[in-house]
Amino acid sequence: MKVLVIGSAKSGNAVARLLNHQGYCVIITDMNEIKEKEELEAVGIQVFDKGHPEFLKNTNYEFVVKNPGIKYTVPFIDYFVKNNVKIYTEIEIAYRYATNFRYAAVTGTNGKTTITSMLYECLKMNNQAIVAGNIGTPLSEWALLEKDNVKDVALELSNFQLLGIEKFRPSVSVVCNLAPDHLDYMPTLESYYESKFNIAMNQKDDDWFLRNVDDEEVMKYSKDIKCRIIDFSLVRDDVDLYIKDNEVFFENEHLFFVKDLKVVGMHNVSNAMIAGTMALKLGVSRENVEKALTSFKGIEHRLEYVGEKNGIKFYNDSKATNTQAACIALASFEKNILLLAGGYDKGIPFSEMNDYDSRVKHCFAFGQTKEKIASEFTNVTLCETMHDALEDAMKIATSGDIVLLSPACASYDQFKSYEQRGDIFREDCLRYILEK
Repeated sequence: MKVLVIGSAKSGNAVARLLNHQGYCVIITDMNEIKEKEELEAVGIQVFDKGHPEFLKNTNYEFVVKNPGIKYTVPFIDYFVKNNVKIYTEIEIAYRYATNFRYAAVTGTNGKTTITSMLYECLKMNNQAIVAGNIGTPLSEWALLEKDNVKDVALELSNFQLLGIEKFRPSVSVVCNLAPDHLDYMPTLESYYESKFNIAMNQKDDDWFLRNVDDEEVMKYSKDIKCRIIDFSLVRDDVDLYIKDNEVFFENEHLFFVKDLKVVGMHNVSNAMIAGTMALKLGVSRENVEKALTSFKGIEHRLEYVGEKNGIKFYNDSKATNTQAACIALASFEKNILLLAGGYDKGIPFSEMNDYDSRVKHCFAFGQTKEKIASEFTNVTLCETMHDALEDAMKIATSGDIVLLSPACASYDQFKSYEQRGDIFREDCLRYILEK
């Protein structure tokens, strides 16, 4: 039984090892150098790197496993699409192997990582939790290490990963929100939204799906959900999960007080509501859910407080890779924002950011999208790089200002990842803060 893994990275190498352990004849290929080549070959995996050899097309594979980030339209992938070869992502393979795992699966446009991180902190209270997917260790690696153990999995899933599932079934899932994104990958906005709901396509009567009734698009695309639905809202109290007098209730019983959360912004209240309820459904007590949520201090690169100097505060929101995420950050501050925004052009509009023009004292737009973003603000400076943007911001910054990196774009025009972008911004800010 031959299988082909296209794209190595952490998840590709992990699924190759998992399939090899299951007795498959595994071939892995990547356009770049595979640094673990010798280790993979040592266990019997065939490795072809620095390009995809054409002869690999001439083999009958039981299925192909594709790195989620590789587009289906790439010629080498498209060949298998057109020849009706089953193409999975590593999440599907790991799911089939680790039969003792229970999944709380999170997708949506914004907030996925925060929700999954909160969820993991809650699940840890029962001493059998792991976190995987877009964050943490690849699920396939966990499947190899812990397949015989009962584990509760906090699983963050992108739509790229969800396009490659067939049987994956979480016990509880959520599409936390929907907004335009990844239009450089998906053929239409509708197809992007639809792909998110693959998360629930195999759920049964005894599973749960959390539905955001405040999100018009979520309501539109969730009409055919077949499992039990938990409706939640930040503005209504006639639903299952709601806020009343700054207290969060699930099924009319106390879950937590908003004032006790250490993270700021109503979006984080929503994130905590979702994470806490998902944890409840996997058996964590209300007491432990509240304890975990009110201890949570946030995640790197998402409205991360960097520091303060001379009354100027610095925030790293590099994980804001689309317009809605940036708007969430802008909504968290009332005024005097020195906004650093821009980056790789994914083809999404930025018009919603104009709603926050009155809060933005000055925008410093950089990267591929600088002209597009500049058109949304009254006071703008065009910059080539993020470093230039910060330098220019510091020329006008005064006490009471908020220096906010919230790019609204992917990082790939100037950085290899949003993490690298955020790390560099943090270092630059700290250098300024620590100057005498």
